[in-house]
Amino acid sequence: MGTVFHVDMDAFFVSVEELFDPSLKGKPVVVGGRPNERGVVAAASYEARKFGVHSALPLRTAHKLCPQAIFVDGHPERYRKYSQRVHEVLKRFSPQVEMASIDEAYLDMTGTERLLGPPLRAVHALHQTMQEATQLNCSIGIAASRMVAKVASALAKPNGVLWVIPGQEGRFLAPLPVRKIPGVGKVMEKSLHDLGISTVGDLANLAAAFLEERFGKWGLALAGKAQGFDAGGWFDEEIGAATDPKSVSHEHTFSEDTANVDRLGSTLARLSEMVGRRLRENGLYARTVQLKLRYADFSTITRAHSLARPTQLDNDLLAEVLTLFRQHWKNGAAVRLLGVQASSLDRAGPQLDLLRVGERQKWQQILSAADRLRDKYGETVVGLASALKSNFRERAHENPASLPGKTKKPHNKSR
Repeated sequence: MGTVFHVDMDAFFVSVEELFDPSLKGKPVVVGGRPNERGVVAAASYEARKFGVHSALPLRTAHKLCPQAIFVDGHPERYRKYSQRVHEVLKRFSPQVEMASIDEAYLDMTGTERLLGPPLRAVHALHQTMQEATQLNCSIGIAASRMVAKVASALAKPNGVLWVIPGQEGRFLAPLPVRKIPGVGKVMEKSLHDLGISTVGDLANLAAAFLEERFGKWGLALAGKAQGFDAGGWFDEEIGAATDPKSVSHEHTFSEDTANVDRLGSTLARLSEMVGRRLRENGLYARTVQLKLRYADFSTITRAHSLARPTQLDNDLLAEVLTLFRQHWKNGAAVRLLGVQASSLDRAGPQLDLLRVGERQKWQQILSAADRLRDKYGETVVGLASALKSNFRERAHENPASLPGKTKKPHNKSR
């Protein structure tokens, strides 16, 4: 039986901000934007959480709950830098590290006892090393499965360690609310409550066949998770195994509704850049481009178009999404949100087009150089001319471009 560590940095974005501004320590702090903006909370200090503030909460709601909080825009470049430091520490303890997001990771510690000692000795060494190397605290869950280790780290917060001894997974999980199972959100929680299931123990007492009949494959996964197994969701692959996303998307909510054509166009250009960057980082090509358009009255449309040739180039994505925008935008109508998504992803690049091969190679070289500059100097150092007018900052994000520990695949050559 193996040993898995789940390492979760405590209030990561806030903690990094405190390193640069120690006056924030011990105060209610909200990272994500200003209280009068339409964005959402990226992170909240433990002092702010006492008032009900949490990630993904609208900033304006957070301000109502905790008006005395200090609101910070956030600094994504700092977070990437410190995430890299976190990753470097983790690699000292295991060769198999999977960064699940910018501030959490799984480590396969199986077979490390001869070098690091038993789990408790190794985890305390990791805990101490992390603090010394990054000046940041973390919470660590230890278990035989990733699912149980993740639940354990959440219960160990802040700055704690919790080891679920092999064979005790059922007893550990049984009294917990079903919402504690990774992947169970509000909708599933309500569905389970409607069946009289409120705890993981209640769930574990149900037959897997019954859950499958009610919820399909997800029901089978729930049955496994209730027993402490890595079943479905994020837990199908080995730790550190490379998995490709099914889609890549970015959105932007305007602070004020706008019908300014230049601003809308430049925003779509910036979003296309961000999507293209993620595609190239993963060595993927998209066959479908989708526009998301939300008006001031919250009515929302999505329109997609399949490409004749798969692409990972910003200019191709932008041309497609601008065409969709011109076709479907109600001329003069104020827009609240824009989004760009690339899907139908594949590693196979476009077949050779003799008429455009020179142009495509030129764009590939330009964008590859731009990516290298962004890796070194930050995401906003270079961009399409049309995107420079967008004037919106990168939001703090748990899965940004250049996420440490995510292996960059080589770009496929056109064939």
